[in-house]
Amino acid sequence: MPRSHAPLVVGLVSGSHVVNHAYLLLFPPAFALLGADLDASLAELGVAVGVVSLVVTAGQLPLGYVSDSYSHAAVLLGSLSVGTLGCAMAAVAPTYEWLLVAAAVMGVGIAGHHPAHYPLLSAAVPDAYRSRAYSAHGFTGAVGLAVPFAVVPASVALGYGWRGAFGAIAVLGAVYTGVAAVAVRRVPASIARAGARAEDDSPPESLAGPPSLFGRLRSATGRLLAYGRTVVNTPIILLLTTLWFVNSVAAWGIRTYAATLLDSGYGLPSEPANLVASVMLVVGAVVLLGGGYVADRTGPMPLLYAGYGSLVVLAAVLSSVAVPVVAAVGLVLVLAATIDLSRPARSTLTDLASERGDVGKNFALMTVGISGGGAVAPPIFGYFIETSGVGVAFIGVAATAAVALGLSVLLARLVE
Repeated sequence: MPRSHAPLVVGLVSGSHVVNHAYLLLFPPAFALLGADLDASLAELGVAVGVVSLVVTAGQLPLGYVSDSYSHAAVLLGSLSVGTLGCAMAAVAPTYEWLLVAAAVMGVGIAGHHPAHYPLLSAAVPDAYRSRAYSAHGFTGAVGLAVPFAVVPASVALGYGWRGAFGAIAVLGAVYTGVAAVAVRRVPASIARAGARAEDDSPPESLAGPPSLFGRLRSATGRLLAYGRTVVNTPIILLLTTLWFVNSVAAWGIRTYAATLLDSGYGLPSEPANLVASVMLVVGAVVLLGGGYVADRTGPMPLLYAGYGSLVVLAAVLSSVAVPVVAAVGLVLVLAATIDLSRPARSTLTDLASERGDVGKNFALMTVGISGGGAVAPPIFGYFIETSGVGVAFIGVAATAAVALGLSVLLARLVE
């Protein structure tokens, strides 16, 4: 694959990652404003966020199939277009029910970005630069998550409110969709349709001419069933899915309750505690970039050991609620970085374990693991905090990291 296309593809999917992740966390920064204007409780607004996540999770494997069987580039453009439509609908929502419909539409759009991004990177980027490409992709995703938290307060300060903020983000998405539509034309079919071409190389099922609609549905069902059998018979894919899930549980425990740890456990006032938690995410994003560079030099496994091993130690130390507050702040600042360090390595391992015709579906499966972890971690760790204290919750984070470390050891045996 000519390396000249790699920068174009990395830039294309990275910009898409910013936009899609901005849609993913569109609502939370505006909860108070949405509640007042749409007469919705905090729980009801939480349901709206849940609708986005539910639709994203449900859409992963179907859109992974479409991406692999037809076109990664088409799924990328479709993802941007539908997500932008949902964001625009949210900006003009007159009622809470309308907001729920907008959330579902956004979810359909967001669901397509991972099944399109990862196969494009896999097809375009040479092996020697693969982890760095995944780290750039992850970094821009972190930037996208921060966009609504910057745009909403700015829009409110300028007098445009949450509708102006949502509208501005929708305009950003629309402009980038246009840019992507132009850029995609420069991506060769060998990259844009890599999964479909891999499937085209397989023997034809019939020489009787174009199949009917029923025949197409039967073929699609057969391929999905065949993919299910492939996953069941491929231990490394099952193990990686489990690892992405366990990693997500630990990550969401940290992101959700790091500020609570500093506040409730170490007596730091809530405002500086939240600031430390925000800076922690920035540090993690920067470390993620470095993790890709190191993984290309050392291979992915050392990054898994270093990341999860250090998380076990840091989370256990912090769970004691006994270290000086200054030391606790320093440890929290690097807490998320232990997770982010290994993200490019996990992506590279998933890529290397995938057949070319299954890259989109396999990364969709990993995203199901990520979504599952994000769904279970906040309530579970929140229960521990309410019933036993924040220290016990972070013992749970350390234990989760230990499970991830054990899974990494098993993974190393399969990779060898």
